[in-house]
Amino acid sequence: MTETQDDKSLTSHLIELRRRLLWSLMAMAVGTAICFVFVEDIYGVLVRPLAASMGEGDSHRLIYTGLTEAFFTYVKVAFFAGIFLTFPILLTQIWRFVAPGLYKNEKRAVLPFLVMTPLLFFLGGAVVYLLVLPMALPFFLSFQTTGAQTALPIQLEARVSEYLDLIMTLIFAFGLCFQLPVLLTLLGRAGLISADMLVKGRKYAVVLTFIVAAFLTPPDVISQILLSVPILGLYELSIFLIRRGAPHDRTQHDRTLDDRTHAA
Repeated sequence: MTETQDDKSLTSHLIELRRRLLWSLMAMAVGTAICFVFVEDIYGVLVRPLAASMGEGDSHRLIYTGLTEAFFTYVKVAFFAGIFLTFPILLTQIWRFVAPGLYKNEKRAVLPFLVMTPLLFFLGGAVVYLLVLPMALPFFLSFQTTGAQTALPIQLEARVSEYLDLIMTLIFAFGLCFQLPVLLTLLGRAGLISADMLVKGRKYAVVLTFIVAAFLTPPDVISQILLSVPILGLYELSIFLIRRGAPHDRTQHDRTLDDRTHAA
């Protein structure tokens, strides 16, 4: 019994997908190994906002309470930095897998979004590091007290794993949420949504944004607001981009249909 052409095509696609995934995993592994060599420097960068908020003093420190906690925290930091560093490589492999099945005009339409995806992801991480943390950390540290204020002083003894888990979670959460314009604009180009639909659903988007922020951020109002406000701004940007590209998208979509009709 001979293998059909469709079966051969599916098999070749699966082999190609596996190859692209292996390249991506290898890149992440190499990136993680490289970052582990410089993990103390990366740790110093991540902990700098907390150190700046605490101010100078020998009593300020991060602790670990388990024998292996510091080591595995360094491993997680290296893995986190490796993924962050090799994220463009993952997108490149996805593009190389998808691109052969696209027409030239479809490639021109998708390629800008592929470029914007890592830029927006890095922008989300930068917002956390440069804006969110300098605003949120002093607020949390303000709950410390001295013996003169309370019967016993309240002082922060933060675990290194908990602090770095918080930072990495926030960076990934903001990085993923900053992909909203890419997702909505692609859906708009595909004709699945329109700018008018997004305008009508704006009030629901506000509620949904705060719900998502509540799940992705620590259980405090400041972090939720600091994530929700940029997301809502990106939502409005998506409406603008869909409106701006709508006439061009319809013409492009019609040309694509014509090309496929002639090809058939």
